[in-house]
Amino acid sequence: MKLVRFGERGNERPGLLDTNGTIRDMSGVVPDYGPESLSPALVEKLAAADLSSRPAAPAGARLGAPLNRVGHFIAIGLNYADHAAETGAPIPTEPIVFSKAPSSLSGPNDDVLIPRGAQKLDWEVELAVVIGKRCDYVGKHEALSHVFGYALCNDVSERAYQAERGGQWIKGKSAPTFGPLGPFLVTADEIADPQALGMFLDVNGQRRQTGNTATMIFSVAEIIAYLSEFMVLEPGDVITTGTPPGVGLGFKPPVFLRDGDTMHLGIDGLGEQRQTVVAR
Repeated sequence: MKLVRFGERGNERPGLLDTNGTIRDMSGVVPDYGPESLSPALVEKLAAADLSSRPAAPAGARLGAPLNRVGHFIAIGLNYADHAAETGAPIPTEPIVFSKAPSSLSGPNDDVLIPRGAQKLDWEVELAVVIGKRCDYVGKHEALSHVFGYALCNDVSERAYQAERGGQWIKGKSAPTFGPLGPFLVTADEIADPQALGMFLDVNGQRRQTGNTATMIFSVAEIIAYLSEFMVLEPGDVITTGTPPGVGLGFKPPVFLRDGDTMHLGIDGLGEQRQTVVAR
């Protein structure tokens, strides 16, 4: 199933795509999609619903992030060997873990805002994993059974804030609109293998990133198991799992986003996003 949230910012309603791609309003079935509602029971409830009886969303309705809020927005850095190489970093021997502020969460096609004074705004197409069951010392072989679903994420980054302002990556990853998620949250049963998904990102119509989750250094299962050694993962936590090569920082000289630039990105089975960069 493909779960969406639609409507104006702050007033989104939960929806579900039917077999024709029409968004059906599910607000009579579930109040919203978020940490309080994500569970195996929700999947069963939605699967049993009669979509033909649910009203259709208005044509052209804005899509919000598929979650009303994020419990913990965790990110994995340098998880593709060729991306690590383009940044000049060594291949990690353990996952590099940092956070994005939950307030960075944004709709898939909302404008991306340049923070005041920022000069090094960058793009990163990534596979995001949404937790559906509590993870506490979860083994690699059971890790995927704790996944509620998957979504497309653009891990928007301000490189000067990330690397030149004291070494704390969270500062370059957390501004408002730096976490576009969606267009939909795809339940785990629809993704046979999260390590076999093609991905791309274009800037101003020019291909910048092409990759596949098969080339991750640490798989989704390995990441979940690893994180559960250091923290308890709860339903509604989002883990964005790293980006393939082609980010602006990797160009010689680097290329960064400017006011008016556009991004178009996608992952197999998880839909596409389109954003315009706008100065605050």
